[in-house]
Amino acid sequence: MDESFNQGASGARVLDFAPRDALARAREWARAHAAALACAALLSAMALQMFAVVARKSITVDEIVLIPAAYYHWAAGNCQLVHEHPPLAKLVAGLPLLLVQPNETNPEKFGVPANSPAGKWKYEERFWEDNFALFDALSFWGRLPMILLSVATGVLLFHFARDLFGPRAAVLAVALFSIEPTALAHGRVVQTDMAASFGYLLVFHTLRRYLSAPSPRRALILGVAGGVACAAKFSMLLVAPVVGAVFLIRLWRARREKGSRKTVLAHAGLVALAAVLFVNATYFFDHRALDNEDVVWAKDYFPASHEAVLNVTDALSYVLPTDFVLGVFWQVWHNGDGHNAGLLGMHSQTGWWYYFPVAFALKTTIPFFALSLAALSWGAYELFRRRDRRFLFVLAPFAVYAAFVLMSRIDIGVRYLLPAYVFLFVACGALLERMARGTKARRAGLVVAVSFVGWMCFEAVRAFPDHVSYMNQFASARPHWWYLSDSNVEWGDDVRQLAEYLRERGETKVGGSFLGAFITLRHYGVGFEDSIPQRPPGTPRPRYTAVGASYLNGSTVPGHARDGRWTTEEERVNAFDEYRRRTPEKIFGGSIYLFREY
Repeated sequence: MDESFNQGASGARVLDFAPRDALARAREWARAHAAALACAALLSAMALQMFAVVARKSITVDEIVLIPAAYYHWAAGNCQLVHEHPPLAKLVAGLPLLLVQPNETNPEKFGVPANSPAGKWKYEERFWEDNFALFDALSFWGRLPMILLSVATGVLLFHFARDLFGPRAAVLAVALFSIEPTALAHGRVVQTDMAASFGYLLVFHTLRRYLSAPSPRRALILGVAGGVACAAKFSMLLVAPVVGAVFLIRLWRARREKGSRKTVLAHAGLVALAAVLFVNATYFFDHRALDNEDVVWAKDYFPASHEAVLNVTDALSYVLPTDFVLGVFWQVWHNGDGHNAGLLGMHSQTGWWYYFPVAFALKTTIPFFALSLAALSWGAYELFRRRDRRFLFVLAPFAVYAAFVLMSRIDIGVRYLLPAYVFLFVACGALLERMARGTKARRAGLVVAVSFVGWMCFEAVRAFPDHVSYMNQFASARPHWWYLSDSNVEWGDDVRQLAEYLRERGETKVGGSFLGAFITLRHYGVGFEDSIPQRPPGTPRPRYTAVGASYLNGSTVPGHARDGRWTTEEERVNAFDEYRRRTPEKIFGGSIYLFREY
């Protein structure tokens, strides 16, 4: 290396290095940023995998309504479509759709009020019918931003884990996130689950930073994070009492310090103000007045208390968007009413308290399941016995959300647990890092850590591209639809493969029942005949019948009439019992079973 000595202004000799070799500097930079580069590589591989799945899979049944709602939220400022979900995921998904420029629906042609249930469905149905040639483009561009949001969640996960446990643990946490089938399944879908995971993690990341050095700026950032969470999913409203409890504790501790209580109250006000402003911004500050359709809805869903619901909505709409408040009430009704679901051969409208532990045990890879149990136990030991408060920011968020979900009566998918997953990734990453560097039995710990990650990689490969219907080896004794139902086993995204298989055999029509068939199938050139209504005598049946896994389970079969009377609950859930005992000609993605009739 060339070097020379120059005389400084003070007479001191200054060592002047010539520019170093660019390759050496690049290597030095790479070593300094090795963890970040590893995170980028892992998340890039995750994104590529999800892009590959998007190219093969059709949209899910939920996206049939959410993608049009996403577009109209931007294009028309219409916050009422699918207002049972807050708008963050819709805003993210809808932005690139503005560049596609789909044909827009004129609500004046509906013949029904645009805000009525029938009018909202017309919006969503006509969106696909009026843009028949753009079906694939709208499907792709709507899902692209959700993949980017999943990558952003991974980046946030990296920073959160690195701040707590260091760069190696952070890389391991991101590695687990990038190969877990549940994250891969729902990271590409226009729904609220990944957005909620991002928002929930963001709240606790900013809360930890705020508590480490409270300031007005960090209070505002925490408030924005709270707004992001609440705009992602209504269940994220639980962060409000959590953050509120933290400020109450700070207020109690500050009671003896002069002036500090005012500071705490001022910071709490900044948090609330920022959160409310962010939520309002996602609704474009729309505080519309309640209309007749809202009154009809309240009377139908809350017959005994509709006046109170309307009065509360009207009062809160001065601060929060009207459709945000109505969406919260819709979720209250939904949870109270429950949702038809299946679990281990059982059926229930109101669910089971142990549903999510069972679903988690079946839908996660066995190594991640085992690691999660070990990491939670180890984390609890480190927190309570060794007073390592880092684990408080992992275990507390997980426990709060897990407890909340256990009380839910909507047992239709392990995806509802996804916001808790991110903290498991952090805990498991920290445990793997500890095993790999432990001085005692280091070699054994390293072997176990490598084996578990390798096993998870194998499961990720085995699951591709059918991450939605993935179940581990615990569910090998029976068909997967016996264990769980709905989005755990079927979500309508295998319609494309079914249609391609039928067209290759010259078939242009199929009978049966499966999620999404009423809209998506005809976009792939195949007609559909619903098997639930009774066929008129003498009407020829299609050569093939396709039955979705959740319909085989029975939970998603709607009530219907048979022989002039309404079916009983037993008849409803066993409507496709005949097909449970038959061998399908083909199974698509583990979710659609195709049977040849003749």
